[in-house]
Amino acid sequence: MNLLELSDLTVARGGVPVVQRASLSLAGGEFVGLVGPNGAGKTTLMRAALGLVEHGGQSSLARMPAAQRARHAAFLPQTREVAWPVSVEVLAALGRVPHGGRMQAADRAAVAQALARMGMEPLRTRNVQELSGGELARALIARVLAQETPLVLADEPVAGLDPAQQIRTMQVFAALAAEGRGVVASIHDLGLAARHCTRIVVLDRGRVVADGAPMAVLDDATLAGTFGIRAYRAVADGPVLMPLSVFP
Repeated sequence: MNLLELSDLTVARGGVPVVQRASLSLAGGEFVGLVGPNGAGKTTLMRAALGLVEHGGQSSLARMPAAQRARHAAFLPQTREVAWPVSVEVLAALGRVPHGGRMQAADRAAVAQALARMGMEPLRTRNVQELSGGELARALIARVLAQETPLVLADEPVAGLDPAQQIRTMQVFAALAAEGRGVVASIHDLGLAARHCTRIVVLDRGRVVADGAPMAVLDDATLAGTFGIRAYRAVADGPVLMPLSVFP
């Protein structure tokens, strides 16, 4: 059974199509990188899949009752704001709310593991409003991990992180997939996506224009036609893709 099924998902804003008849499925064990130019519809597709915006077509997530959906899928939005001066540990513990709200041993273990995975243990008592932007991003990812859902949707999870933390975060998501869970993450860094994702889905003007193995999908034609760039490719302990220049 797939963790996510989208069929002809369509979203329009002011009569203008933002996502157009997008269809895809995701199974456990997959780390899908959702890539595309700015305005391609990546954020809207994820929010529509979760039932957060009005849409046409079908989403297996949107059809679920809210409580069931919260236990099935965790969502990391692009916006990183925390309104209350809580500790990092308390913020991560909010991921356990769908599982009952009262902290039991299993909940505390899930929070501890999430903080450890994101390297946030030394900051667990820190007020989240005193964190740097990158630290806050990692704390919010820890909240998503603590939710322990079969499926994770993350909107630009590595934006604003330093290079080491970008790699570590991608490795965490890859590890979730290796454990049998499913991850969909919108990513602008094509090199990170090619190196760590098991599959790439390319959006362009709201349409899925390519879907498959990273280095097969991110070929010269797609890079030129969708992104307007050329890139260097190599293999060095895994695939390497580095954008080099833009076409005039």
